[in-house]
Amino acid sequence: MSSKTFVPVPADSDFTVDNIPFAIAATVEDPVPRPVSAIGDDAIDLKVFAAAGLFNTPHLKDHAVRVFSERSLNAFMSLGRPAWREARTTIQNLLSDAPGPLRDDAALRARALIPLSKLRYHLPAEIGDYTDFYASKEHATNVGTMFRGKDNALMPNWVHLPVGYHGRASSVVVSGTPIKRPSGLILNPATKSPEFGVSKKLDFELEMAFLVGPGNKLGEPVDIAKAEDHIFGLVLMNDWSARDIQQFEYVPLGPFLGKNFGTTISPWVITLEALESFRVPQPEQDPKPAAYLQSGPRDAYDIRLDVYVKRSLLELSHNGTQPIEVGGGQKRGFLENGDEVIMRGVCEGVGPDGRNVRIGFGEAAGLVV
Repeated sequence: MSSKTFVPVPADSDFTVDNIPFAIAATVEDPVPRPVSAIGDDAIDLKVFAAAGLFNTPHLKDHAVRVFSERSLNAFMSLGRPAWREARTTIQNLLSDAPGPLRDDAALRARALIPLSKLRYHLPAEIGDYTDFYASKEHATNVGTMFRGKDNALMPNWVHLPVGYHGRASSVVVSGTPIKRPSGLILNPATKSPEFGVSKKLDFELEMAFLVGPGNKLGEPVDIAKAEDHIFGLVLMNDWSARDIQQFEYVPLGPFLGKNFGTTISPWVITLEALESFRVPQPEQDPKPAAYLQSGPRDAYDIRLDVYVKRSLLELSHNGTQPIEVGGGQKRGFLENGDEVIMRGVCEGVGPDGRNVRIGFGEAAGLVV
């Protein structure tokens, strides 16, 4: 694969030839959602590529027209990792500055390349289920300290297994979708009784989400050594949280209405292949996990994540008791209506061939209404 492309790519672009992300989008001119990729400031209409017979590799050639005509990435995701790799490599080769069917065919380029500014994004996949893991020890400790006190910050099981709960798949929305402030039962600290009302402690959580492709048969586990064969890629995620509703309802079974009124994800799915150069060792785990949870030595990723406030307002404002400066003389303990939260992610570094590599995730944005 050539590291050079004939398509102009700005130096600060998220979508370099090393990336090749996948999304679902439409345009005003063609309002039917379909799979796209991206290079620089342009989207790549994969339906056009498929119709032109450009995906002629072993695992993809018999499926490309069908999967790249769908309104979600599910069909493509279901083909498995060999097909994903073939698609990514094929797109990279077509974008090469060497002579080829895309570079040398102006009519094909006109049909296939679309300015990113024209895209109208849709969810990248039809999400049947989603599980939220309490994966950050620092976050779990901070929140636990505020909700239960320092001595009971972490539950005993946290250091032994992946603590998680099922979120509401139907309220996962794509970046740009407004988020309505929820209502629920909130404990009145003066009367010690719950009262129904609008959340006054609306917060965000900066997270990463993994999209799973091929599944497994009921009752047949996936060995952790084969997990990567099932993971299609990553997106940014804002797990919006109503902390006052959450605090009253979460015992004993965990969050419910305080967490599932809206979850924003970025439209672009970044593949594991694109992130390969950014693998790093995991933090040391003590105690050592059970054997079925032990993975390889470099199964974490070095991704720089940015947001207007880089950690949750719950932590930064100490549960709203210490409001933080947000500019213009304003302070925030929690989010207010009209606030917009924008999250971005990027990997930057030197690849295995000595080149500088940049992989961006786009953004996950939402406006509180």
